[in-house]
Amino acid sequence: MASSAERFDMVVIGSGPAGEKAATQAAYFGKRVAIVERRATPGGIAVSDAGIPTKTLRETAVYLTGFRHREIYGIGLALDARLKLERLLGRTGEVRTLMTGVVQANLERMGVEFVHGVGRLTSTSTSTGRHRVLVTTETGERTLLADVVLLAPGSRPFHPPNIPFDDAAVTDSEGILGLSRLPGNLVVVGGGAVGCEYASIFRALGVEVTLLEAAPHLLGFVDVEISDLLAETFRAQGTRVMLGCGVATIERAARALEVRLASGETLTPDHVLWAGGRVGNLEGLGLADAGVAVDAKGRIQVDGDYQTSVPGIFAAGDVIGPPALASVSMEQGRVAACHAFGIPFKDVVDPLAPFGVYSVPEVAMVGVTEAAARAAGIDVEVGRGRFARNTRARIAGATEGLIKLVFRRSDRVLLGVHILGDIASELVHLGQLLVSAGRPIDYFIHATFNVPTYSEAYKYAAYDGLQRLAQPVAP
Repeated sequence: MASSAERFDMVVIGSGPAGEKAATQAAYFGKRVAIVERRATPGGIAVSDAGIPTKTLRETAVYLTGFRHREIYGIGLALDARLKLERLLGRTGEVRTLMTGVVQANLERMGVEFVHGVGRLTSTSTSTGRHRVLVTTETGERTLLADVVLLAPGSRPFHPPNIPFDDAAVTDSEGILGLSRLPGNLVVVGGGAVGCEYASIFRALGVEVTLLEAAPHLLGFVDVEISDLLAETFRAQGTRVMLGCGVATIERAARALEVRLASGETLTPDHVLWAGGRVGNLEGLGLADAGVAVDAKGRIQVDGDYQTSVPGIFAAGDVIGPPALASVSMEQGRVAACHAFGIPFKDVVDPLAPFGVYSVPEVAMVGVTEAAARAAGIDVEVGRGRFARNTRARIAGATEGLIKLVFRRSDRVLLGVHILGDIASELVHLGQLLVSAGRPIDYFIHATFNVPTYSEAYKYAAYDGLQRLAQPVAP
């Protein structure tokens, strides 16, 4: 077997955000790299089943229906359900194909060899210390030897055993993209990022949506004020939002699908979307044989260099745990590759990465929430710039939401930025720069913003914060 083995400097298992960027980073610095992917095309779920397809679905739904501008202009594009779905999935498919091509072209440009097959670690290394990856392909097996192996197989939707996914009307966040028709009534179980995104997308398409969340707030990781305002906005759009609401059972009774809640209420939707989290794709990787340690939650353990318990084997992306964001996974892959080969280029992942939720409207944040800062004993104040008072937002008819600044009272240093609004995922980066640099909110006061712009809301949030500073602190 050893004589027929193919030798590389690095073998990457998984071609999603972490795997692709790790492979191309190493190749950029002259390493011979192979990337193993079980799908026929590269990119992982970020390109094929989630991430980019979800965001495309959102933009297409909003555009096709005139959802943002119905109230301000009094008109919307009325398409029948069949045509909506046809246009929706057609555009999503176009972007999926385009972005798959972009990833493939990037690998080819950097000279990374794409290996279509299922890769796993074996129990032994060669006498030279190289790690062995056995790849099962459609035509047989290939053995790849490498000084460095990076594990980035991604994740998949979590399937609790009591949820009847064998029913065609019960799907997860990936299966929902394969709908053959729009449901008249949809129940979304899970108020995390995926649940909020799909609930708002389908509401924009005219579907009656009920969003169920067991916790007292949507998006448990965001600022509570932003979360509560998002729930209010969803309700104003016609979505039924039920918080603190556990699901007892989902089953088909006679011909109807029934969702029984812990409260005793029964819902009878046309379709159920289960958005209850994701789990890493660890099965079949040969982790135990290779001696790679996994924690109690089923996540690959890594050190600060993203190296596992086995020297020369690294891991990045969803399989090492939160935050499980494509943006962060990309950086983890790049940093892991640099550490693996001692490349003095990228040695750390940004500790203040922004979060973005592509619901309608969007949610974004960076830094600490108001509650977290106060719990840590930091004396903070906040400032709010509401889009209802922003000229650009009023012109666009996107007046829901605000920019909220969390800053330290003593020196006005910005600690967190929390946004609910039309382009929150874009706007958050301006705040990210100041949080990372430890700059005070005075910057926004002194800076000149184009008028009218959404960004101008930062200035008025800073003014609001300074005015609040001047007020007496409640005992």
